[in-house]
Amino acid sequence: MMRTLLVRGMLAGLAAGLLATVFAFFVGEPPVDTAIGLEDSPSTESHADTRGEARPGHSAPHDDTASHGHSAPHDHSAPHDHAAPHDHAESSGHAAESGATSGHAHGDDALVGRGVQSTFGLLTGVTGYAVAVGGLFAIAFAVLQGRVTTLPPRVSAALLAAGGFTVVVLVPFLKYPANPPAVGQAGTIEDRTALYFGFLALSVVAAILAMAAGRAAADRVGAASGGLLGVGAYVTVMAVAGALLPAVDEVPNDFPGSLLWDFRLASLGTQVVLWGALGVTFAVLAEKALGSRAPQGTGGPVAVRQ
Repeated sequence: MMRTLLVRGMLAGLAAGLLATVFAFFVGEPPVDTAIGLEDSPSTESHADTRGEARPGHSAPHDDTASHGHSAPHDHSAPHDHAAPHDHAESSGHAAESGATSGHAHGDDALVGRGVQSTFGLLTGVTGYAVAVGGLFAIAFAVLQGRVTTLPPRVSAALLAAGGFTVVVLVPFLKYPANPPAVGQAGTIEDRTALYFGFLALSVVAAILAMAAGRAAADRVGAASGGLLGVGAYVTVMAVAGALLPAVDEVPNDFPGSLLWDFRLASLGTQVVLWGALGVTFAVLAEKALGSRAPQGTGGPVAVRQ
């Protein structure tokens, strides 16, 4: 059954990736093109001079993987500028902080032209990220279904998608949002990437521990109270971590605020489309795979057969 769920999870990820690519192309690429135009304009050099060091007390964050430069290519579906190529499918969210730095060629001097980056590159980056997420999503579902939750598969899948989006995308995004081209300093990319991925890892670990604590508490105080306890523990840990970790502000003073808002909204929107489509598609596929075997009050885990 694990193999069946894994395959269906990857198929659901592929479908979600295609939808996210369409969204990223029509909603995310226009702000990217505008930002690249600003980056390549004569005033860009003055931006580099006035951008300054990260403000005191602000160590520098990231470049998404999804961007963030974080892992998945620059797509809007995957995370920020955190170091990844410039394909705006933001993975993890920010695959989008598209190389905000000097020496980042987008036009004729680029190894891969913008035409390829914004089409085939975007499709490849977002769908590859989505398929990987779909596989991990299926594994998590198989582990949790029947052990942590006895809800119908479609409900469990929907809740898992909402929780995964919150833990993997939304919370890290609130601390270290994606940045478009022309934002960020070349010398702080490594620091920003490390901060983003560190915060992302902390979010995942905190969620797992909070879920385990909530499950243990549920045996004593009931499922509702145990769930609230787990959520409260996660929120507390991440709020404290967010307050203690350094912030980074490398947005040039003359960078258009509306453009920054449009880019970040598109980056987050791509992730919403991806995770939403993944949850809905996997819910349908998983329910068909499990059928009447779906545990509804029996507490039996999903059978795992190789």
